[in-house]
Amino acid sequence: MAEGEFFTSAVRYFLFDIRYSLCNRGDWVALAQWLEVYRNRRVLMLLGLGFSSGLPLALTGATLQAWMASEQVDLRVIGIFSLVGLPYTLKMLWAPLMDRYSLPWLGRRRGWILLTQLGLAAAIGLLGLSAPASRPLNVALLAVFVAFLSASQDIVIDAYRTDLLPERERGAGAATSVLGYRLAMLVSGAFAMILSDQLPWRLVYTIMAALMAAGALVTLAAPEPAEPIRPPQSLRAAVWEPLRSYFERTGAVEMLIFIMVYKLGDALAGAMTTPFLLDLGFSRTDVGTVNKAFGLISTIVGTLAGGSIIARIGMNRSLWLFAFLQAVSNLAFTALALLGRNYPAMIAAIGIENLCGGMGTAAFITFLMSLCDKRFTATQYALLSSLMAVTRVLAGAPTGYLVSSLGWAWFYSVSVVGAVPGILLLPRFAPWNKRTG
Repeated sequence: MAEGEFFTSAVRYFLFDIRYSLCNRGDWVALAQWLEVYRNRRVLMLLGLGFSSGLPLALTGATLQAWMASEQVDLRVIGIFSLVGLPYTLKMLWAPLMDRYSLPWLGRRRGWILLTQLGLAAAIGLLGLSAPASRPLNVALLAVFVAFLSASQDIVIDAYRTDLLPERERGAGAATSVLGYRLAMLVSGAFAMILSDQLPWRLVYTIMAALMAAGALVTLAAPEPAEPIRPPQSLRAAVWEPLRSYFERTGAVEMLIFIMVYKLGDALAGAMTTPFLLDLGFSRTDVGTVNKAFGLISTIVGTLAGGSIIARIGMNRSLWLFAFLQAVSNLAFTALALLGRNYPAMIAAIGIENLCGGMGTAAFITFLMSLCDKRFTATQYALLSSLMAVTRVLAGAPTGYLVSSLGWAWFYSVSVVGAVPGILLLPRFAPWNKRTG
């Protein structure tokens, strides 16, 4: 039996065994209780808002690059377009404006969300009407504008989610947002590229603009936070009060370090996954199908499971549990490195890594939400989430040198050490016996 057939049969029997076990043990009731939190309207609406948040990213990134390449745009110009993503890293600079000022419709947060969604729909449509080959500067300006609006939408959706959810629902809300975000990236990335083989790029971007506009319906239907929040009374207060409020905490600086290192081991392992799989002899099709598609599914399952677990055992204990799972999951790649080109082992390693990483992401987003003062949610969450991005970028820089020195098996074994700093800080910032969320 071929390896692929073996794996398909194994999965079939595994799923049958799960279904048989649930039906015979009456565990469907228990499963329904675990998933009850996802039936809440507040949580469900975040699926659509997460989709709106994730949709523009690829349209100014990989999808736009594919369009430019198909138009024979100079590779040097395409490379420069990576700078289009700068607004995502600088969004904390204008986040205070969204804390200080409210628009005269749909409340403090939803008014901004609606405005950015309609602006994005128009800007994406205009981007589709542009000409990358003959007018790259126009394309660049429109792409930066889309990225700016997208980053602004992220600011206010993150703030809205934090303002809206009570502690018990934050894990599920984080998981649902990630699910919507990932599905949107799939639509505006892989699906858009597939469509481009059948339709003109102009029409592809028009379809994406229509999907973006449809997100406004979710915003209109979304509920307002139950507790009214008094915004800062001046722009100066909106800039300085979030910083003062945060740094008045005991151990505020150490907490920033914790935010940067909690997912360090996961970031180290993820930085080299694609080169690792190609180096073992897997084809690009294998990597795209398993690492991207199956990995995405595993991440989604992990985030949803993580949200349910957080609702049951609390945020602190979930941070502990998922920290150790993230660390140990890296050893699945060590096993794959030792086995070599082995399809069942590759699928298992990617599944385990993304499942555990998704759980860790759900818990960590929940933790970030718990740190925010609701008067300044937009500014504080934008700042804290930017630290996460810094870790991901910096962690990837030395990985190539480590692989060259240690080899793949030892690299993934050593990457487990990256989880240790975060675990050592857990007793201080997430005491096991302190029940939260």
